[in-house]
Amino acid sequence: MKSENTISQNKKSANTNENSRIKELATGTIWKLLLRYSLPAVVGTVVMALYNIIDSVVIGHAINDPNVVAGIAITFPVMNLATALGMLIGAGAATRVSIVMGQRDHQAAERILGNSVVLTVIIGIIYVTVFAIFLDKILYLFGASPNTLPYAREFLMWVMPGMVLMNLTFSYNNVMRATGYPGKAMYTNLIGAGLNMILAPTFLFGLHLGIRGAAIATDISMAVTATFVMSHFFKKDSLLHFVKGTFRPTWKVIKPIIYIGMAPFLINVAGSAINAIINNSLLEYGGDNAIAAVVVFNRYVTVFVFIVIGICQGMQPILGYNYGAGQYNRLFATLRLAAICAVCFTTIGSIVGAINPGMIARMFMQDPAQILCAENCLKITTLTFWMVGFQIVATNFFQSLGMAGKAVFLSLTRQVIFMVPMLLILPPKFGLDGVWAAFPICDFVATLVATGMLIYQIRLIRRMKPAIPDTNMTPSDSSSQSN
Repeated sequence: MKSENTISQNKKSANTNENSRIKELATGTIWKLLLRYSLPAVVGTVVMALYNIIDSVVIGHAINDPNVVAGIAITFPVMNLATALGMLIGAGAATRVSIVMGQRDHQAAERILGNSVVLTVIIGIIYVTVFAIFLDKILYLFGASPNTLPYAREFLMWVMPGMVLMNLTFSYNNVMRATGYPGKAMYTNLIGAGLNMILAPTFLFGLHLGIRGAAIATDISMAVTATFVMSHFFKKDSLLHFVKGTFRPTWKVIKPIIYIGMAPFLINVAGSAINAIINNSLLEYGGDNAIAAVVVFNRYVTVFVFIVIGICQGMQPILGYNYGAGQYNRLFATLRLAAICAVCFTTIGSIVGAINPGMIARMFMQDPAQILCAENCLKITTLTFWMVGFQIVATNFFQSLGMAGKAVFLSLTRQVIFMVPMLLILPPKFGLDGVWAAFPICDFVATLVATGMLIYQIRLIRRMKPAIPDTNMTPSDSSSQSN
């Protein structure tokens, strides 16, 4: 009897917890909600960006060989492919969970959670096996040279065991955040990055393990964070947790997860493919130094892009819930505020990259020729980087509403539809500068396309059924909706 009373009390407590979190998404002040969900997400994503940045900085200064920086650059697209396969499930699951929670279907959310974790593990085992068998061929495909291949191969061979753990960590952090635990999601990333900051220098400088030391540090950090994030979903008092009978893959559950997750998946796959084309162009027109220079650009802009991604992760549960609940005014208010914040951050990145390229380059490399090449790279590539914030928010807006086709198209505009022609046209005429010039041109055109699609979609939504009246909005929220 006592046990039954305890179970009943736990169920009541869980229902109260769920209702309070749902009420917050439905009626909370927009800017406070976005701040509450985005701030931990921004901290978390920036901290996760530090994983690769720390590896690049430590390796670039611990190993006195210019080829090591370029070797690490070759591993980026391969790592992006692993991330893409993880996000195919994780991002789709987070969005679907937000939408069905907005529709008050808790059992559907549990089925999504159970199905997605099984798929993540299965896909992870498959791609790690394929990478291990064909690693050298894959690295040559992505622009490795005989000078850089040994470094790239050594790093990936040691870091591959942690890739599945990386997918579990990144993907289910999104689900954790989408179900009302933004603070806990942030702590997950802080734990892993903090551990990596300690272990990477220790293994390279203290134990002299070389490039494999950075990889082992990453593996250990990922193991700790994966354990932390997955333990959350095994706890019965979590708003959403694993339930027996939800792990058997069902196509009805899997299909919308994959459909929505296809957008970030294709973003990363396209990014990897374009990185291969870019690296081969750089190898042809600038050699290994040019490939090393793109490391500086990628690592630098990653900080600002991840800030914007954090903002998007914060807005995702707000958009998904209110779209599912039919509260379209709150939808538009959240979108507008997120876009303004995102553009502010990428504008800072654009300005700093243009003013201080040398300082940024010296953080990652020691060779004077590489530093000079990286300075020129940053001056050109960051010209229109300020626009990227809006483009990312627009893409994530469509993904958050389950409109995967439009999100996929916007994802492909910059990285494939516009970038490939630019890389075919500009480098033969302008050499290495032509490769760098392709970046700002594609950012500009892709942002124009995203703006047009977003305006059109907003007009379509306004014609739908009236939004549920919201009496809890502040005057500033109301005015932002009317614009």
